[in-house]
Amino acid sequence: MKAVTQTFQMFFIATPFWFVLGVFFGLLLSITRKGGLCENPLVFEPIDKLVNLCRSIPFVIMIALLFPLTRLIAGTAIGVDGAIFPLIVGITPFFSRQVESVFNALRPTLIESAQAMGFGRIAIIWRVFLRESISKLARVTTITCISFNSEIAVIGAIGAGGLGDYAIRYGFERNQLDVTIAAVLALLVFITIIQTIGTFIGRINNHE
Repeated sequence: MKAVTQTFQMFFIATPFWFVLGVFFGLLLSITRKGGLCENPLVFEPIDKLVNLCRSIPFVIMIALLFPLTRLIAGTAIGVDGAIFPLIVGITPFFSRQVESVFNALRPTLIESAQAMGFGRIAIIWRVFLRESISKLARVTTITCISFNSEIAVIGAIGAGGLGDYAIRYGFERNQLDVTIAAVLALLVFITIIQTIGTFIGRINNHE
């Protein structure tokens, strides 16, 4: 139960942060790209390169690179408190690209129709980019949540606790297969719930 609680803490504390940051940066990349609603190479190029750089670094190495900054921000680099910041940094670039692809796939006619009706940029972002993409955003968020659980398991196994640490320390190292299976089943139940919720939100907001 302690391992499950730690996994839930890492998931539910970090998720709102990477979700908001991912939508923000994904939207920024989409509207400032060449031909975008607010084309601006000075904004697009640095963010695009930063996202690519962060995505190219393996998560385990990123955790090590962020140790000093994590200690500065959280006061510790271990346990649940020390896991939140690396988890946010690790998953945000991946989610940002997912969000960018969703917004880039919007039909140009929707944007053109909004402009023809006199909508300003803020109104177009809210009514077209965000509201018309809820279904697809739900899908990519579900995919990201499932990948995020893998990162939680990794960081848990190297000092943050949770089901990853539980499976390695009590299952693998002590050669207790039943413990490992229990951890896997707990993760499967959690992932199934996430997938069900994401599919439901996507279905009820699908306008296609």
